[in-house]
Amino acid sequence: METVLLDVQRLGNQAIEQAAQLLHRGEIVAFPTETVYGLGAVIWNEEAVRKIFVAKGRPLDNPLIVHIASVQMALPLVREPLDRFRLLARHFWPGPLTLVVKHRGNVPSIVTAGLPTVAIRMPDHPVALALIEKVGEPLVAPSANRSGKPSPTRAEHVVEDLAGSIAAVLDAGPTQIGIESTVLVLTTDPPRIVRPGVVTKEALEAVLGIPVEEAVPGDADRPVAPGMKYRHYAPTVPVRLFESPEELEQALQDAAEQRILVLALPQWRTRFQHSPGYRLLSEQTLYETFREADRDRWEAVWILVDEEVQRRRGLYNRILKAATS
Repeated sequence: METVLLDVQRLGNQAIEQAAQLLHRGEIVAFPTETVYGLGAVIWNEEAVRKIFVAKGRPLDNPLIVHIASVQMALPLVREPLDRFRLLARHFWPGPLTLVVKHRGNVPSIVTAGLPTVAIRMPDHPVALALIEKVGEPLVAPSANRSGKPSPTRAEHVVEDLAGSIAAVLDAGPTQIGIESTVLVLTTDPPRIVRPGVVTKEALEAVLGIPVEEAVPGDADRPVAPGMKYRHYAPTVPVRLFESPEELEQALQDAAEQRILVLALPQWRTRFQHSPGYRLLSEQTLYETFREADRDRWEAVWILVDEEVQRRRGLYNRILKAATS
């Protein structure tokens, strides 16, 4: 299969129309969101949804997130809790928050991994919203990468992983946020974050007026949303973490002959910029740097996870998921 690159800047609405036509024909199409690029299929077309699992090499017990263009589009899927769903949608959508709710029994089991719950979000990206509106149906869309690898933040990342396996990539340039959405389960008491992102626990508690729990990585035998069970977001090369700059500096001295990519927040620039592999660490650049490590054959990625990184729970979660030591 030839994968078509649909450049939104060059083709405008024609690119979105072509992508929508492919989706209506049962093909799978990658498209941008504000977080990462997603790999979309029409929710009701189970054969098309299955193509996503095949293209990604994704386990079938890993449920998919449903992307919608309006709350009205989501309501036929949602059984409960409707009040909290509406409240959070009003405050955070469109945006990088996924809500896990009980569905009405009408969502294909391949989407939910057979669970009574479904994960839903409204992306904050004009191209994603225009595509969903043009299709007129919700789209399921995990990240558009091979399963377990760093998520794609540019169209070329999708092509690197999935060229020849999908019908098209809708190219609208780099994504803004760079890591996946926060996932909040509303069917537990209290509600529970099972994947952190840029929408924080504190922001959710302020809107809900009740405590929100955070799941410990790996504590779920059966995931209710992506990113819970399997090793994710990882380059092929090993990823090693350091909690202090002194520890990292000593390790670099000991490994002077090795080609090491070093990631640290901007405040450490003067301390590590002498290292030829130094890169600034941020949510926006993490996955791209992981891809650079594999593409340019670096021997390892070493990351300084200081107190600030650990406070940025979405970023820290992705780093922990990628780490091999």
